[in-house]
Amino acid sequence: MQLERLGRKIEEHFGCPQDIEWCLADDTFYIVQSRPITTLYPIPAANDQENHVYVSVGHQQMMTDPIKPLGLSFFLLTTPAPMRKAGGRLFVDVTHILASHDSREVLLDTMGQHDPLIKDALMTIIERGDFIKSLPNDKKEQGTGKSNKAVSPAVSQAQIENDPSIVADLIKRSQTSIAELKQNIQTKSGADLFDFILEDIQELKKILFDSQSSAVFMAAMDASAWINEKMNQWLGEKNAADTLSQSVPNNITSEMGLALLDVADVIRPYPEIIDYLQQVKDDHFLDELVKFDGGQESQDAIYAYLNQYGMRCAGEIDITKTRWSEKPTTLVPMILSNIKNFEPNAGHRKFEQGRREALQKEQELLNRLKQLPGGKRKAQETKRMISLMRNFIGYREYPKYGMIHRYFVYKQALLKEAEQLVQANIIHEKEDIYYLSLEELHEAVRTNKLDYQVISQRKDEYKLYEKLTPPRVIRSDGEIIAGEYKRDNLPAQAIIGLPVSSGVVEGRARVILNMEDADLEDEDILVTSFTDPSWTTLFVSVKGLVTEVGGLMTHGAVIAREYGLPAVVGVENATELIKDGQRIRVNGTEGYVEIL
Repeated sequence: MQLERLGRKIEEHFGCPQDIEWCLADDTFYIVQSRPITTLYPIPAANDQENHVYVSVGHQQMMTDPIKPLGLSFFLLTTPAPMRKAGGRLFVDVTHILASHDSREVLLDTMGQHDPLIKDALMTIIERGDFIKSLPNDKKEQGTGKSNKAVSPAVSQAQIENDPSIVADLIKRSQTSIAELKQNIQTKSGADLFDFILEDIQELKKILFDSQSSAVFMAAMDASAWINEKMNQWLGEKNAADTLSQSVPNNITSEMGLALLDVADVIRPYPEIIDYLQQVKDDHFLDELVKFDGGQESQDAIYAYLNQYGMRCAGEIDITKTRWSEKPTTLVPMILSNIKNFEPNAGHRKFEQGRREALQKEQELLNRLKQLPGGKRKAQETKRMISLMRNFIGYREYPKYGMIHRYFVYKQALLKEAEQLVQANIIHEKEDIYYLSLEELHEAVRTNKLDYQVISQRKDEYKLYEKLTPPRVIRSDGEIIAGEYKRDNLPAQAIIGLPVSSGVVEGRARVILNMEDADLEDEDILVTSFTDPSWTTLFVSVKGLVTEVGGLMTHGAVIAREYGLPAVVGVENATELIKDGQRIRVNGTEGYVEIL
């Protein structure tokens, strides 16, 4: 007790948790040293003294790196959820949702899709029963004005007809809106630009949270869940929807991977260009290409690709991250890898092969269903669900593409303002604006004044945040709850994760933490911490996927299924447990990895 009191006194003195070394001699405690614990994850700040439960946004968005202040600003302006900042990351306060029995069920279901370890951690908090006060069932969730009844799959499917032109219209609407934004923003500068961006974010939110748009991918996800449940129940077939969702139309993210194979096709016939690309270090390499035989065609192909996908990059939800258009050398290793590992026209063949496999699977399932009692009805219902899923599931990737596209337009306009600030000696380099919130940047542009100390301090903080590992779930008393997988009957040495794309595959593990380091061979299995859409350009080159973060409906999982790649996600510490070059077996049906 005496030691505990000393510990509290020392912590109080320094104002933060301490790592304390002590000795006991002749019944007296001697404090040898005390230093701050820097690895403790900071607690998101609440506005009251109540208990709160926070869930990591990064684990759901497949981006657990810290986000710079300008990036946090934009994400907070885009989302309607109650969020708090901590350690350069965002956390959603789910306290009120957990307090109501009905909304709790919806949240747990959603988290089960996004990240089962988050779901398990939340279940642990609920089961303890001492942290969250439950509201009576009929209370409306605070701030939404809606009752929290879960929407059953049948209801959400009934809201939208199975018409592929709905998706085409939604995509066209988004494209038209972005074209207008690009045109209108050119006339804005100074304080006007900031008012314009804030206004346009309302348009972005309208598109992102459009009810028809949500109904499209909710119907697809419900259909996918229905197929998996019914095929298992009626035919004993596990994860049938995985094969059925290969090569669906309108998936902007998987099209991005296949389009890079087409770029490789343009460059492949020109050995001089391939040699040149192997030496490239500088982002101005595109200007030099025209000197070589085939240079104009190669340059055109890369520019066309960047025009369509250049706003993407790893960690893209942070507006401050360097986009492919800003650093095209990022694409070079992937283009070279595609030239080395594939025959011409591989993109088209890959897509067609996936489409054929999905079609064969559909026929096989329907034939087997027809043999069952009530088989004709079961087959008809299944055919309808497969059609619904294939027509709509690809669109799930589009709203985020639209959001990231808009972010890049905003960013380019803000960097022009940053140039003015550099010329006026208010900041040292353009990228300094990344360490200001949008509001602070607005003020600096308006007044031409800024305390540079703020930027220096935030750069130091960011370096510290990079060393921290964000928790999936943290409580306002500082307790971090790590979820667990509750599964038996797995091989003794298996490393457990979540099965998101069926199939079993063996190959060489390539542990890659940075896309630019991706030197892949045909038989490789990609092992990494997280994969947001930009990473999926690597998926065409590998035969399996293992990630530390993710769930059934996160981007990497959706694209893995569409490419027919066996995948296991949510594998804790995968990049440390699996060493680069080891032979591994990935079981995407049961959800585990074995080191061979």
